[in-house]
This record gives sequence, C-alpha cells and structure tokens, in this order.
Amino acid sequence: MFDAQIYSNRRNILKNKFESGLLLILGNEEAPANYTGNSFPFRQDSTFLYYFGIDLPGLAAVIDIDNHVETIYGNDFTVDDIVWMGPQPKVQELALLTEINISHPIAKLEEHINDAVQRGRKIHFLPQYRAELLFKVSDLTGLNYSRINDYASEKLIKAVVDQRSIKSEEEIKEIDAAVDIAYKMHTSSMKMVKPGILEMKIAGMIEGISLSLGSGLSFRPIVSVNGQTLHNHFYGNTMEEGDLLVNDSGAESKLHYASDITRTIPVSGKFSQKQREIYQIVLKAEMEAINSVKPGIMNKDLHIGAAKIIAEGLNDLGLMKGSIDDAVNSGAHGMFFPHGLGHMMGLDVHDMENLGENFVGYDERTERSEQFGLKYLRLAKTLQPGHVFTIEPGIYFIPELIDMWKKQSRHEEFINYDKVEEYQDFGGIRIEDDVLVTEESFRVLGSKPIPKSVEEVETLASS
Repeated sequence: MFDAQIYSNRRNILKNKFESGLLLILGNEEAPANYTGNSFPFRQDSTFLYYFGIDLPGLAAVIDIDNHVETIYGNDFTVDDIVWMGPQPKVQELALLTEINISHPIAKLEEHINDAVQRGRKIHFLPQYRAELLFKVSDLTGLNYSRINDYASEKLIKAVVDQRSIKSEEEIKEIDAAVDIAYKMHTSSMKMVKPGILEMKIAGMIEGISLSLGSGLSFRPIVSVNGQTLHNHFYGNTMEEGDLLVNDSGAESKLHYASDITRTIPVSGKFSQKQREIYQIVLKAEMEAINSVKPGIMNKDLHIGAAKIIAEGLNDLGLMKGSIDDAVNSGAHGMFFPHGLGHMMGLDVHDMENLGENFVGYDERTERSEQFGLKYLRLAKTLQPGHVFTIEPGIYFIPELIDMWKKQSRHEEFINYDKVEEYQDFGGIRIEDDVLVTEESFRVLGSKPIPKSVEEVETLASS
C-alpha cells in the first residue's frame, strides 16, 4: 500500500464532487477456477485499490456523503481459515491502514443499503464486470441483476475517471517499475527466440519474470508468429526461419500498476528486406507519434498522423497509391492498420475500461468515428499532464480482410491489390511503448529504453 494519507486524500477529492447520497464501492471476491478450493489468482478491483488500497477479497466500502462517514465492510477470518492461511489481520486493522475508523461485518452492508433505499437516498455505484458482484448489487438494491449496469451512476463514473486519469508521482513511479520488469521480459525474449522454439516457451518465460519481480502479468500476453491476428492468445506454434514473432506483453508492479510493451522479433535473427521495410515504416510512425506528444494535443490527431505515415510508407512500396490525405480520410489505410494508436494505462492495462471506454477516451468535444479502424481508437480526447497511455501503431496483412475488400473492390483507387497479394503470408508488425504526458512535453516510461531499432533488435535476436 501507499501511505494511508494518500488514500484519505483521494477519497476527500472524490467526496467533494458530491452533495449527498452514498458511494458504494465493491472489492472483488475469490473466483473458483474449477472448484471452490482452487481459485484463479486474486485480483482486487482497481477502483477499490485506488481509494482504499486493501488487496484482499470479500471487502466493500461505503462513503456516506451526508453524514461524513466512511466504512469498510468485511468478515474477519475464522480459526478454520487461519489453519490453512496462517495469521490474518482483522478488518478493523485493515481499515485503519487506509485511515478509516469504522468497520462492520459484511452482513451489515445489506442493512445499511436497504435502509438507504427505504429512505429514498441516492446510491451511487459503478458498473460491475463480474457476475457475483452483479448479483451482490442486485441483492443490496433490489434491482434486477440483468439490468444493474443500466443504473450505474454516471456522476460517479465521471468523477472516478476524472481523478484516476491524472497519475500522481507515486503512481508514475509504480508504472516505471512495471515497465522495467517488461524490459527484462522483452530483452530476454529477443535473446531466446530462434527457429525450432515453441511460442509457449517464450510465453512461459515472460510470465515467470513478471511473477518473480512484481505481481505477475498485466494481461494475457500475445506471443505469436501470427501477428496479423491482433489479440492472438494461442502459443502452440513452432517458430521457423523467416517468421516474425510479435510479443505484446506487460507486467504489474507490486501495487498492481501496469505496463504494456510490444516488440516484433525476427526469428532468424535478421529481418528480411521485405520485413525491414515494413518494420521501418511502423517504427517511424511510432517515433513521430511519441515525439509529437504534448499537453493540449488530441490523441485522435496523433492517430491520424501515424496513419498518414503508414499510408505514405506503403505508398512508397507500391502497396498503396494516390493521395495520402484522401486515402486516410477515406479509411483505406485501415486494411493495414485496423486498430487505434493506443489507450490509457494505469491500474488497468486498458485503464478504467470497465467504467466505459467512451467515458475514459472520449468527452463532450470528441465524437467517436464509425470508420473501420478509427472506431477502435480507445483514446481520442485531448491529452493532459499526468495522462499515461500507449502508442502502438502496426501494419498487418490479414488474408481474410484482404480477400474481402478485394472482392468488394473496396478502396481500389488507393490499394494496389496485386502488390498486396505478395504479402498475404507476411503476418504483422507492432511496436509499442508507454508514455507520460508531462507539463510541457512527454516522457517514455521506464528507467531505460527497451531496444526497438532494427540494429538493436537484430543484435539481441542473433546473440
């Protein structure tokens, strides 16, 4: 945990945005993998961590705005539990660690909320993403569990997003630590990659590093020679000469702050001429986007700028043609770059996505596009000091997408389909770093750069 005063200050900032009502913030429960005694690794809800810091299951908190009372709810472990788990702190002891003086058994929570409902008091709660907590909110409020998130408090969502979006010094330090773990994960992968190795060997190695140095992985990694599949979680392929391995993985710090890094590695140790050409386009798009980061710029503009660099590079190779501006405005580049430039990052690798992507990455001044590719941009709004986000352009040759667009004669004025056919088995390339918006500019996070130039990657991959 951070110092107790940090959590108290965070809650005070939140409380000042409300005039009345109850703020109900639920922690997560243990989740059985295949039977009750064998659970998935516990991960606390990030908003609960942000305001209370207690990293244990079965807890809930209520902030009573009208009566200026903060309460932690949870049950003390019994002797039967302690036999298996060892000594455990009392809930009251945990509450004091976060500067809360009042704690009650979890059963009292239902009494408190039921009383508030009967009195007609407003209960603010966040959208829930786990089935057991949907049922819990239903039991507490009497609302139909299948419609719980329809009643989530937009005011609370916006208040939490507004606060959590701006990272403090202690949070940035944690993210730096998570990126430093990712440095070891990625440089070790580059050294290990070679023909004849299974993808799962790399995936297992990077998870081992993340567990040995932090709290484990920040998300299920993408370690694949089929990089054209954007979220590919299959690790059963054997790497062969000429393959490209996309390694999109990150770690959690000990306090659960995330990193998210992508590097693309030539399995042979050296990029082929064709691979090098595409790689250099992606690298240029990433570097120019990073170097353009500053407060006041819209991330949507960074995305469009990266798309134009990609279209221009592909135009030079004969894969695209015509006006670069017109091609990007029409969305023709989306066949090669079908996702957004990046996303917010913090306690969640896609920070606060459970609260609603449009609340996190968009605002009243930023409208979401319906254009293929651009509509998947998770972060479009204006960047502010304290924002931490990813920049991750890529170029992909997706056979099914190529075939469909060609059959539909889609964007023929901008795409040279005959030339694209030569790249059907290319795969994909993505390069990603984590960036902090500073008061005047930016900083790429981590204590040292993770190798990404052609020369750097080849040196490690061939070592």
